[in-house]
Amino acid sequence: MKDPRVAKLADILIGYSTRVQPGEKVLIEATEIPDEVVNALVNRIAEAGGLPFVTRKSNSVLRALLHNATEEQMRLTGEFEKARMEQMDAYLGLRGAENNAELSDVPDEKMKIYRKLWSNPVHSETRVPNTKWTVLRWPTPSMAQQAGMSCEAFEDYYFDVCTFDYSKLDAVIEPLQALMDRTDRVRLTGVGTDLTFSIKDIPTIPCTGRANIPDGEIFTAPVRDSVNGTIAFNTATIYQGTIFEGVILRFEAGKVVEASAGGGLSPVLNQILDSDEGARYIGEFSLGFNPYILQPMKDILFDEKIAGSFHFTPGGAYDEAFNGNRSVVHWDMVFIQRPEFGGGDVFFDDVLIRHDGLFVPEDLLPLNPDNLKTL
Repeated sequence: MKDPRVAKLADILIGYSTRVQPGEKVLIEATEIPDEVVNALVNRIAEAGGLPFVTRKSNSVLRALLHNATEEQMRLTGEFEKARMEQMDAYLGLRGAENNAELSDVPDEKMKIYRKLWSNPVHSETRVPNTKWTVLRWPTPSMAQQAGMSCEAFEDYYFDVCTFDYSKLDAVIEPLQALMDRTDRVRLTGVGTDLTFSIKDIPTIPCTGRANIPDGEIFTAPVRDSVNGTIAFNTATIYQGTIFEGVILRFEAGKVVEASAGGGLSPVLNQILDSDEGARYIGEFSLGFNPYILQPMKDILFDEKIAGSFHFTPGGAYDEAFNGNRSVVHWDMVFIQRPEFGGGDVFFDDVLIRHDGLFVPEDLLPLNPDNLKTL
């Protein structure tokens, strides 16, 4: 029996997120995704007059490839996948995983080759700036386990979040975008956290379901050398299959000068931050406000949208909000400022904008969770 929620999700992805037009070429890259979902997308693209292309992938096969990676192999793979991506008008990345830690034992030197010669040229350099793209996870038992939920309850939650009418965000996000566009100084506070930086003249990008599902954030980037202070992240973060908790970063003139993590992972954290010069600078600052995502589940596509959160990202900046920082690393780390997580404030040019996770200015009140749910 077909799940009507799959058809609704396909309608959102094709009709709203990527806005597929007649004649447009659309690449579906499906990693461990049920046939029903891929078929629904293929059919919906065809109904819109688009041309669907499909690649099926496997995390365990990718792990085997990476363990045996050579520069020649990664470069050639990157070249032919990049050549294909250059022909596409839109991209849908559906990413499932029976084991979210499948790549955790791939040696760092192999991952560096993969990012430099395959992943970054295909996605960061080609797909992101040149296609209409949307990326989403698919609910699996491992995701449900990470969220601390039964498979059935998590699947219901997943579809509630991912089929939210994101077009409602388009109008109510405009005042926040205008405010950030004219802001110079930002201050972020919370338990163990006091950061200052500038976002002057860096574009602000609203995210309302066009590029990611789920969505509900607005991002920019700090002026590269302006970040000073300390942040003690209160949310676990996963990087290439490894879970990091208790990450603390201290900044001077934009650069991470001290970095530590719990569980004996400080050396691994610093190794990642030493991947290249840009990895110790920040490439993104974003405020999250999805009203249906309240608890972290160690999946960044969900966690970075948590209502009352912000994320601060060591590594490369997006071209849309470019601050001059390039890196093979782009690692979103989340801090939640709601009272149950210790609270915290966001100041723009010394004016209180958000307190304990809730927006304060009257024109931003529609972005608070209870108000968004009733739009």
